[in-house]
Amino acid sequence: MLFNTQIYLLSNLNFSSQISILDSLISNTLLLLAGLLVLNMIKYYIPTTTYQYVSVIAACLVLAGLWLFITNSFLKILINNSQAYSSFLENSLIIRFSFAFLVITIVTIAAILWYNWIDRRKTEQRKTDTEKLSRDAELYKLRQQLQPHFLFNSLNSINALIAINPKQARKMVQQLSDFLRGTLKKEESQMVTLDEEVSHLNLYLEIEKVRFGNRLVTEINIAEECKQKLIPALLLQPVVENAIKFGLYDTTGDTLIKIECVMEGNNLCVEVSNPHDPTTSIPVRGTGFGLSSINRRLYLLFARNDLLTTESGEEVFKTIVRIPQEAVSSKP
Repeated sequence: MLFNTQIYLLSNLNFSSQISILDSLISNTLLLLAGLLVLNMIKYYIPTTTYQYVSVIAACLVLAGLWLFITNSFLKILINNSQAYSSFLENSLIIRFSFAFLVITIVTIAAILWYNWIDRRKTEQRKTDTEKLSRDAELYKLRQQLQPHFLFNSLNSINALIAINPKQARKMVQQLSDFLRGTLKKEESQMVTLDEEVSHLNLYLEIEKVRFGNRLVTEINIAEECKQKLIPALLLQPVVENAIKFGLYDTTGDTLIKIECVMEGNNLCVEVSNPHDPTTSIPVRGTGFGLSSINRRLYLLFARNDLLTTESGEEVFKTIVRIPQEAVSSKP
């Protein structure tokens, strides 16, 4: 654009096409080289203080002066047969210098803004990566805190069964193996369908039924529309484990653990209920960790503190987990 504009202006001043093209070609080629030099300098030296910005402006002045000297030298050598052009060249020095300074300054400002934007993006990416690593580490820590006691209890049950019922012990070992294999394959931030999550949960429930025998009864009701909805992997097992633990503590007879899944608007709602007797549940210690750790995990995944709620009635304790489907659809 500058090349064509300069040719047009020189032609209107009655200079020949050869002079107009040569003047424009040399002037703009050297200006392009000056601009590329500025871009390269700003790439490695981005000003941050007032003094540095003043230094950059001074460098633009020097570069514009250097451009003017080199351009005039070339033009005088190459176009030396026109007295009118030589006079025009001398009279246009201030205009040429001002124009070159303006162009170089604009390129410099654009380069500063561009490289500052790139630096901000890199900084934000590093911050995001750091936060993700921290979040994943916390999720992993929560998982390690929740699962060991279940594994220890299962191994103790297997140890007891070996002497009295070897066949049942072998079955429990196989179930525990399948459960742990599925656990190791999944990450805390991974999303799976509710069908997959319940299939994995059933492995856990089979192990618990071996441990507790006929005392543990489970009922799972899933609405058809919920089966393919997404849920964080391995979320329900600690919720159900918490219900089994305190449901069995609170009762002396059979314990019914009921799991119901329905849609509430755009939220997948999973309700886990267990028998509850306020007079026996008060002395039990440690009930807060299981649910608080699940709530923490939900916060890390969705940045919300209202996705896990509890309801305590006279006979039933309910834990309700809501998974916003618009949020999980954007997660891996």
